Amino acid sequence: MSEQISSMKRIAVDKVVINIGVGKSGEPIEKAKKALTELTGNRPAVRGAKKTVRDFGIHQGEPIGAMVTMRRGQATEFLKRVIAAKKNVLKESSFDGFGNISIGIHEHIDIPGTKYNPEIGIFGMDVNIVLVRPGYRIARKSRKRAKIGKSHRITKEDAIVFFKEQYGAEVA
Repeated sequence: MSEQISSMKRIAVDKVVINIGVGKSGEPIEKAKKALTELTGNRPAVRGAKKTVRDFGIHQGEPIGAMVTMRRGQATEFLKRVIAAKKNVLKESSFDGFGNISIGIHEHIDIPGTKYNPEIGIFGMDVNIVLVRPGYRIARKSRKRAKIGKSHRITKEDAIVFFKEQYGAEVA
């Protein structure tokens, strides 16, 4: 007898956020933006430094990174490529207590379907995946700031099972 999951308990990918931090403004930011555009097809947003670090010559508000957010089908397709780049093995320590996962990619050319472009170079990136269940919008939408019940939250174990079943990933 197969066990059926309630439609309210189904887990889905809400969004995938790709972030490249270059540490300085100017030409490196432009190259990172080009790399993200080539990789995702979306227009990246530039992110500024949160605070001044004199030792590194970084000033608050200075652009030091670029990021792209993807949702729906585009996010799941990109996620398949990222997991393939990690050879279908995810670290258990990459999952947080709320079922989200962060993956580090050392070289963006490791992602299948990406070709090396000498004008851009090679960038490392962080890929953050946010998982949701139906009903999660109420926490953001409600004026009373409704909370998600404990039994409805996505746990680390739920997220691991989701990635094993949906993407065939091994968790080590």
